[in-house]
Amino acid sequence: MQRKASSFILLGYAALLVVGLAVPFIGLYPVLVMKVLCFAIFACAFNLLFGFTGLLSFGHAAFFGSAAYATGWLVTRQNVSPELGVLFGMGFAGLLGLVVGAIAIRRQGIYFAMITLALAQMVYFACLQASFTHGEDGLQGVPRGRLFGILSLQSDTTSYYVVLAVFVLVFVFIRRIVHSPYGQVLKAIRENEPRAVSLGYAVDRYKLLAFVLSATLAGLAGSLKTVVLGFATLSDVHWSMSGEVILMTLLGGLGTFFGPVLGAGIVISLQDGLSDRVGSWVTVIIGVIFVVCVLLFRRGIVGEYVAFRARNRSRAGQAD
Repeated sequence: MQRKASSFILLGYAALLVVGLAVPFIGLYPVLVMKVLCFAIFACAFNLLFGFTGLLSFGHAAFFGSAAYATGWLVTRQNVSPELGVLFGMGFAGLLGLVVGAIAIRRQGIYFAMITLALAQMVYFACLQASFTHGEDGLQGVPRGRLFGILSLQSDTTSYYVVLAVFVLVFVFIRRIVHSPYGQVLKAIRENEPRAVSLGYAVDRYKLLAFVLSATLAGLAGSLKTVVLGFATLSDVHWSMSGEVILMTLLGGLGTFFGPVLGAGIVISLQDGLSDRVGSWVTVIIGVIFVVCVLLFRRGIVGEYVAFRARNRSRAGQAD
């Protein structure tokens, strides 16, 4: 039964990959799908910390936005290649995550969340005041450049396949982490941290590493977004961006692999499709959808589906 379920999941991922490869040829707008994939990476990074480790961060926009600014500045002002700009943004976000994490993991629960929010607001203020960020105007006209100095990213189709490849690598990487012995310790910390401590695990080190990994991947998402869309603004580092990634993760399914991807797709698609029609009311509409999903699907869309399949397998086992 377990092998059958694993085969079904692999077939589902394969089908989604085929659809992803066919996106430029089935009438979907590649830039919109690239934006969805960037935010899907962001949501998966957040889910690694919250869904699999149990640490709720209200400041993940700091890593997403700071990496976006770092990459935009390096590519625009220093004329470096996009891959170096993305790596620099990831490194900057990871270093920032190390500093924030070292301070925040000393607390738990709401205190941890509030510390991450407070430190993220400090990053926001720094981005607002720094001269190279151009304040409220943001960094505009960030060029896509040439990947490794060879492959031009000016074509939306070419850029899309690069972003898709990065997304697939990140998705596989996160699955590998979660299924590794390290990932099992993270789950143990999430379920019962005092018990993990009693078993002899250096809990703070595990949590700090998870925080840094999550921050680095969030930085990757912000860097890719800047290269793809060509700009970085204060909205990338604003506290509302942290709220959006929480919404994406909870809507899709906390602690699932595909849930944050689905949640990112729903939120970004709604924002893009409704913003021209209803303006700022799109935020209200998304909020209503979120409330309905929380009331009807407490585990998120994918989470409820996984629970439904688990109940069916349990009933089938009892019948046998």
